[in-house]
Amino acid sequence: MSNDEARPEGHQVRWEYLTAPILSHVSQQILNNFGADGWELVQVVPGPNADSLVGYFKREARP
Repeated sequence: MSNDEARPEGHQVRWEYLTAPILSHVSQQILNNFGADGWELVQVVPGPNADSLVGYFKREARP
């Protein structure tokens, strides 16, 4: 069942957002940890250092 099916009609989804550094040598572990906590990866952009990235995440806000 999708989130849309579980939501009452007319209910707008509220999101919370997170930005976090993603180090290239442990990126899979970092992404798996955020995913296990319910975070969905939205975008990855270059970080301030050559070996890092910045991930933008979102998840449905809990009431």
